[in-house]
Amino acid sequence: MARRLRITQVRSALGRQKIQQRTLLALGIKRHQQSVVHNDTPAIRGMIAKLEHLLEVTEVD
Repeated sequence: MARRLRITQVRSALGRQKIQQRTLLALGIKRHQQSVVHNDTPAIRGMIAKLEHLLEVTEVD
């Protein structure tokens, strides 16, 4: 079974670069403190790397 990641926005995106705000939307995060679950893929890991200062990532069973 593929690993899954729970991604939670823990810091605000206000005042951030537009590319970072669009990356949050691409992850499916629309508001502060929202969580989404994604499969652990290289594309998702790349998006997380761009936003690591705004996100909290945990592995889900």
